Amino acid sequence: MHFEEESFPVTAAAAPSSSVIPKRELSVDVTHEGCSNAVARVLNKLGGVQFDIDLPNKKVCTSSEHSVDTLLETLGKTGKAVSYLGPK
Repeated sequence: MHFEEESFPVTAAAAPSSSVIPKRELSVDVTHEGCSNAVARVLNKLGGVQFDIDLPNKKVCTSSEHSVDTLLETLGKTGKAVSYLGPK
């Protein structure tokens, strides 16, 4: 499943083309679509995150300026086991 936030035009001053948004891979114990909906809900509420949920492999790949700790804390709100796997 692929989820994206609503996108708004960004000026070059706000986001220089040379900046790279970190991509990270996290393990989340998602077992069914309800779990993936919970993941989508908390990440969308956090904002500033583009993500893909790989339900069969129980992984979430993110593109975000948020720290790993913030992503882990946010995903932890789902009540599922969460861990950081590394950069994507």
